[in-house]
Amino acid sequence: MTLKKAQEDLRYLLDRGYKKRVALDFVANHYRLKRKDRNYLARYVFSKSTIKNRKEKLASPESLRGSRILLDGYNVLITVESVLQGDFFIAQDGFLRDSRGVFGKYKMNDKTFKALRLVFKTLKILKVGFVKFYFDKNVSFSGELASIVKKLLKGYGIPGEVELSPHVDYSIKGEAENFVVATSDSAIIDRAKRVFDIPSFIWKYLIDGSRGLKKKE
Repeated sequence: MTLKKAQEDLRYLLDRGYKKRVALDFVANHYRLKRKDRNYLARYVFSKSTIKNRKEKLASPESLRGSRILLDGYNVLITVESVLQGDFFIAQDGFLRDSRGVFGKYKMNDKTFKALRLVFKTLKILKVGFVKFYFDKNVSFSGELASIVKKLLKGYGIPGEVELSPHVDYSIKGEAENFVVATSDSAIIDRAKRVFDIPSFIWKYLIDGSRGLKKKE
């Protein structure tokens, strides 16, 4: 119940023009929220105007045929893994996000290859024209992961490339003008013209939706 009230209060402040960091600090301190719940609020609650703007950017699956895709590697991979584990939620802006918060400590695991296959199956179904994967150079095993993705691109017959960057967000924002961007990162979404939510597509169309979502109360 406390988290639900915090959601309502944060939304109220955001709709009235308060900066998110200021509003989030105020609400989190008021309700004495733990870090996990604070992080959840930051990625779940948005103002009406932000929700409207982001939903207008969402590309339909049908519109992606022949499109050039810029894929936020770890963001998409970790989120798909979270879908496989059931650790995810649909935020107010309509994007599916993971509940685990493991990015900085990411390690390849038994779900990595299953998640990658689902991503490539999605790209194949959507008949994209080209896809560029970006992975964070500073994360362990990124080089190995990039090599695996290059082999999968060849194996699935999808034109594309893989790039390692020390500043993935900056790199993607710099190229977003000419691509449909696959990510759920708020800062990148707000800079992109068109966005596609691959984990959401996988959950809706490639995984049994009857498993449902883990809901926050």
